[in-house]
Amino acid sequence: MTRLYILQYNVITIQMRGKGSQKEARLERLKEEIVEYIAVVPDCSAADIVHYLSNERRMRNHGLTTRKVGLFIPRYLSDLVGFKLDNSTGKRLYRLAA
Repeated sequence: MTRLYILQYNVITIQMRGKGSQKEARLERLKEEIVEYIAVVPDCSAADIVHYLSNERRMRNHGLTTRKVGLFIPRYLSDLVGFKLDNSTGKRLYRLAA
């Protein structure tokens, strides 16, 4: 990864010009782990997914929260994962899309 130093208005800014392959790999791994868990445990909530990934799969350094997973799934996995709302709790229950 190369760094580019730019002097502008007497302030040096550092611009990273890497390809972000580690970031992409982490994103792909997270996608795979979520889809695999939902395939094994249908009708699970985002809290269930976070618990599994953080404690069972030891993905603690990802900073996963229920809210982040709830926003991550529609953004990156909308074609693979669907959800229905639980009437009693109001939570989304995720399952693989048909």
